[in-house]
This record gives sequence, C-alpha cells and structure tokens, in this order.
Amino acid sequence: MAQTILDRFKLDGTTALVTGGAQGIGQAYCFALGEAGAKIAVVDINLSLAEETAQALGKKGIEAIAVKTDVTNGDDVAKMVKTVIDKWGKLTIAVNNAGMGVWRDALTQEFSEWRKILSLNLDAVFLCAQSEAREMAKSGYGKIINTASMSAHISNTPQNQSAYNTSKAGVLHLTRSLAAEWAPKNIMVNSISPGYTKTALVDKLLETPEGKTMLPKWLEKVPMGRMATTEDLQGAVVYLASPASDYATGTDIIVDGGYCCW
Repeated sequence: MAQTILDRFKLDGTTALVTGGAQGIGQAYCFALGEAGAKIAVVDINLSLAEETAQALGKKGIEAIAVKTDVTNGDDVAKMVKTVIDKWGKLTIAVNNAGMGVWRDALTQEFSEWRKILSLNLDAVFLCAQSEAREMAKSGYGKIINTASMSAHISNTPQNQSAYNTSKAGVLHLTRSLAAEWAPKNIMVNSISPGYTKTALVDKLLETPEGKTMLPKWLEKVPMGRMATTEDLQGAVVYLASPASDYATGTDIIVDGGYCCW
C-alpha cells in the first residue's frame, strides 16, 4: 500500500548532521529533523553549546550527539562524518548551515576578513558536502541541504555586505552544480534561503545604534511586515530532508516574507 503524504514527511530511521547546529537557525533545524524522526548530530565549533542542544533534544526523546568541528578544516570535516558513521552506521541527511555575516564597506574591508567570510560561508560548504556525499554514495541515497540566503539573490540594503552576498550566491550555484553532478548517485542537493530571521545573535546586533536604524528599513521592504522566526524555516528543512522531496534537486527555497518579490 502506498504511503500517505504525511508518512512521506517522516524521517524515522534516518540520521542527520547539522553544522552550526548549537544555536539559532541551525538549532531550529536540529529540533525539526529530530521531531520528524531523525537521529541528530549537533555540529558546532562551540562544543559546550552543542552539548546543551543535544541534551535539550534528548529531553524530547530525540537521540542526539554533540560533535565539535571546525568546518573550514578538511580533516575536521572528515572526522565529523566519521563520527556519525561510527555512531549510527550511516548518514542520510546533512545540513550545511554554519556561517557568518559582517557589515562592511567594500572600500575599507580588509582582504583577510573577506577571505574569512568566504572560507566559512562557501569553502566550508564544499568541504562538508564533498565528505558527506562520499558516504552517501556508498548507500546510494542522501539529502544535502545548504543554507544560502535571500542575499544570494539580491543585494539587500541598507547594509553593505558584499562579501556575505557573494559567499551566499556561491552557495546557491554550488548547490545547483553538485545537484547535477550527484543526481546519478541519488544524492539530492538543495538549499534554503532565509530572509531576515530573529535569532539571539541578530537580536544582539539590532540592539546596537547601527542595528536600531536598520530594522525599520528592513521591515518596510518585507511585504509580511515582520522578521522570520526560526520556526518559520523548519518546514522547508523537513521537506527537503524527507522522501516527499525525492524528485527535488538543485532547488532553492526562499523563506523571506516576500522580500524578494519587489
């Protein structure tokens, strides 16, 4: 008997890793995937925060581990994947979410800062996807989900962030390129492009004098008139991780309250 559509969204029997999973959007992804049935590896460079998230998942009956990883280091990334394989024997879902953003005028930005942003936001996504896909290819199935941004599609204002915009545009096209290359291996590669999203880090930024001037300018360009919550992104990640999206690859889901509609 064919599965119902709701059954096709379930992740029972799967394993997932989420980079940058200890807080913010990544943490919301961990809970969404775990609540849908997956075992979760909370990957973060901050081990104590990752352990706190893993413990919180455990309290909800979700099997979870914390994995400290510098995703810009290829050896560390390989160990991350090996840790999941050693623990659960397979890797079904990988969410490459770790990233950073800096507001900086291009005329004054140091090249070292440019490289730091590109290294974490783009190079690390390639390193992670490559290592993850090597394992997924062995089983003949896998879901890789990269965090891009609405800034991959537009140069949003008023903040100057050319390095961030460029890195996320790179993630978008890397996702499409890997999707085409790995489709014959039955590895689906997709991305999610969040708009302005309320997280603890963003709230802290918006408390600064510069941030306080940004918020009203952002909201006047969002047709829905508000920032996203991390919960607003959970449906997209579960869809892309689940069998319901087995024919979707190279897809980007924009969750921005309509910002990119203008």
